[in-house]
Amino acid sequence: MCDVLGLIVWIFPGIGTVGIVWLIASYAIVFAVREMWCGRFWPVHQDDGYFDEGIAARYDDDSAEMFDPAILEPVIDFLGEMAGNDRVLELGIGTGRVALPLARRGVQIHGIDLSEAMVAKLRSKPGGGEIDVTIGDFATASVDGPFALAYLVFNTIGNLTTQDAQVACFRNVAAHLQPGGRFVIEVEVPQLRRLPPGEIYRVFESRDGYWGIDEFDVANQGLISHHLSLVDGDLERFSMPFRYVWPAELDLMARLAGMELHERWADGTESRSRARATSMCRCGRRWRSPLHRFVRTR
Repeated sequence: MCDVLGLIVWIFPGIGTVGIVWLIASYAIVFAVREMWCGRFWPVHQDDGYFDEGIAARYDDDSAEMFDPAILEPVIDFLGEMAGNDRVLELGIGTGRVALPLARRGVQIHGIDLSEAMVAKLRSKPGGGEIDVTIGDFATASVDGPFALAYLVFNTIGNLTTQDAQVACFRNVAAHLQPGGRFVIEVEVPQLRRLPPGEIYRVFESRDGYWGIDEFDVANQGLISHHLSLVDGDLERFSMPFRYVWPAELDLMARLAGMELHERWADGTESRSRARATSMCRCGRRWRSPLHRFVRTR
């Protein structure tokens, strides 16, 4: 510290005690703002990942649109019909948005989730305590199988932020599926066409008191979603990293795991997926993102 003060006096002779304090305070403010923007003042809970108790407490409210029957019921109908009377594995079961209504239809579900806080939220809901859940990384966690169906919805494959982890997820699913078992993924097509040349930021939502900004790392297929909210007059920010994935890349991961593409839909209807498919389809009783269904072949 004395060396720093000496350097300041040498650079700014005659600055005085008040000037030194002002300089240090100014530097501290700039450093704090920089660190907050970089996310270092938003520590990740080592056990729960990014979905700690604070996120779990407000997750359902923040995702209220995804609980809308117009969006949720097609998901339940589709998965319920595919499951039949067989056992089902949900990766990233979270607070039970999909698992609970499926269980109410008699589907036997086992879930995997890294976050104990999210699973505690599931347990607090009616019927939540009757669903078996394994705490762990769904790319590597092993549970008693086999299963006829595994599913991964709401872009959750992107929570695995490396290609190796995503490949491991496919292989882990294949190891849990019975021969002929199916793996359903719901994930958006990356919106790079909406990104102006040379830009790395895109505002995906803006409303009173909330701003959502995606930050792209195109070279590494990286994406950080920044969520800024006004809460009681204070601006709060939460940022989460993702790795976006292309449909053709999903097909290759499936083949590496001993699966092959069976069907693909743009929005959960019988229409075939096209390159222009996005996650923003809100037409009638449709899913939010394109669906990819793979079948275990070996």
